[in-house]
Amino acid sequence: MMKQPLVGILMGSDNDYEIMKETAVALRQFGIPFEMTVSSAHRTPERTAKFVREAKARGIKLLIAGAGAAAHLAGVVAAETTLPVIAVPIDATSLNGLDALLA
Repeated sequence: MMKQPLVGILMGSDNDYEIMKETAVALRQFGIPFEMTVSSAHRTPERTAKFVREAKARGIKLLIAGAGAAAHLAGVVAAETTLPVIAVPIDATSLNGLDALLA
């Protein structure tokens, strides 16, 4: 039987998986159950908002959002929940992630 996820990992696109998979590795090492999904604040905003709004009811205690470029994902996630949100800026442009960090 799989344990109920406590952490929700979101990434803005499939391209972010190589970075965000390390989050999954760390959570597995500590035995923390999680769920992971791709959901864009720009391309699928309604899907993203629904995923986040329903997270607490699913037992999620923390959300981790990884995105590059303007990195709006973490801000959108935080606007839809009272759960803690950790933003992971991803190097996805010629600015080497600085744009994501400052966003």
